[in-house]
Amino acid sequence: MTKIRKIFTFLLRLLALGATLSATIVMVTSHDSANVLNLTFKAKYSNSPAFMYFVIVEAIVSGYNLMILFLASKGSLWRMVIILDVAVALLLTSSMSAALAIAQVGKKGNTHAGWLPICGQVHKFCNHVTGALVAGIIAATLYFLLILYTLYTVLNPLFVVKP
Repeated sequence: MTKIRKIFTFLLRLLALGATLSATIVMVTSHDSANVLNLTFKAKYSNSPAFMYFVIVEAIVSGYNLMILFLASKGSLWRMVIILDVAVALLLTSSMSAALAIAQVGKKGNTHAGWLPICGQVHKFCNHVTGALVAGIIAATLYFLLILYTLYTVLNPLFVVKP
């Protein structure tokens, strides 16, 4: 039974690694330019602090996840991994929130502030950002599933009633 748990946890971590790594790569490669009134407008992820925060968090989580994949599951550090997983899930959620807020402004604009939408001019950039955000949402979801599964496996023996 424990072998199945280890394999399931390994697969969840591997999928989360793939999602965070792809979110990082797709966001970093997002750039486009458009000409508006004979002015060249360049859109790239580094123009927005929220997108840069998203990339940094996704890259850190990718590195953390890669290290954890090679950590022995019977070591004394494994309890610390559960705490770090919760912190990582919170970081993923905060970076997603920030990036989604900026993406919403880029797509719809804000009429109250006078900000115009930019996705009509830089389609490629907006498509890349959307892809990165979808991968980030998948990564955050996988981390929450990983936390729930880990808590279930840790707490399950406590609730077993012995006759």
